[in-house]
Amino acid sequence: MDASAPVDSQPVESPPENQLAIVMSGGGARAAYQVGCLAQLAESFPKFEAQILTGVSAGAINAVGMAAHTGEMSERVDRLCHFWSELTIESVFRSTYTDLFRRAIFWGARLIGGGRKIPGVELQGMVDTTPLWAHLREVFDTRGEEIPGVEANLASGKLRALAVTGSSYSSGQTTTWVQGRGVSDWKRGHRVSEQSKIGVNEVMASAALPLLFPAVKVRGRWYGDGGIRLTAPLAPAIHLGASRILAVSTRYQPTDEEARDRCFIDNYPPPAQVMGSLLNAVFLDQLDGDALRLERTNKLLAMLPEGADPTLRPIELCVLRPSLDLGVLANEFEARLPRPFRFMTRGLGTKETRSNDMLSMLMFQKDYVEALIQLGRRDTALREEELSRLLDSPLAK
Repeated sequence: MDASAPVDSQPVESPPENQLAIVMSGGGARAAYQVGCLAQLAESFPKFEAQILTGVSAGAINAVGMAAHTGEMSERVDRLCHFWSELTIESVFRSTYTDLFRRAIFWGARLIGGGRKIPGVELQGMVDTTPLWAHLREVFDTRGEEIPGVEANLASGKLRALAVTGSSYSSGQTTTWVQGRGVSDWKRGHRVSEQSKIGVNEVMASAALPLLFPAVKVRGRWYGDGGIRLTAPLAPAIHLGASRILAVSTRYQPTDEEARDRCFIDNYPPPAQVMGSLLNAVFLDQLDGDALRLERTNKLLAMLPEGADPTLRPIELCVLRPSLDLGVLANEFEARLPRPFRFMTRGLGTKETRSNDMLSMLMFQKDYVEALIQLGRRDTALREEELSRLLDSPLAK
């Protein structure tokens, strides 16, 4: 089982026992929910620290944001909350009529023209994410291409390892970039690790939604969203020595009744509904499968004699997830999107579906983001007793 697999080659130093990891999945704008969870954790458990931070796609922004600043957990979370609360679509990608239609015409011409390029025009991705590059450099307090805060936290011992995952478009492999103390590399089927100093390049590569966001070149290779082939989202944390994992998913699990009652306003599913289902399947559903495998492996290990296989160890896991359908919630804010972007998304049928999963990943606007942060806070508060046991930390009352 990948999630409880042997920790590959011998590490440079044995990882300390009882290491806590926070694993954050992708989901675009939905990742604001993770910030709400972190904010409530910092309030309820002010003394807790996670020695290992891993993230993929938008979750990589949150993982690096937590590692990029020194100080108490509450201070680092406050900076992340401020970052997300001030986020707008315009601070993520350019959404003017001119830019969106220029790109739509360019890609439409390539499609109709059988791949012929327009002379003198070279566009990458359906949107221009230059604003997000600048925004991340500011929030991470970068120095050149490096993030000094990460190295400072590693040197102080507050952090053992930071890991960010991207997908190579050339090799098809999933690469996990690791910056840490006393960690070793691993290699699995289609998955490898690479020790390096993590910067904005790696984060943007991990968060590059296929086709929509431009791919990013990292050390000579083109990368896209790390969730594309990440079949074992918990594996990086375990390879890095975690014995306790708090995973924060942005995927809502509907009840059986909700699943039966979901229907389209139109008889035929619009492209937005199909794309939303595809994005969920590719980027978010893998965490649930990996968590199930981990649970089963833990049960099998409990049945074995102690020390029967020293390469395997039980891993304690808690998964936080939204208690509300974030796609349905997105519908409440759709009318407030910037007009050019709203026009384009409605062309894909976002007004024809009840659960806008695709739109919920792209809705980088303050009111929706704030709603997700508050939801994350509420959901985490409801599970404080369970979290207290996982974090091995008393509630702060």
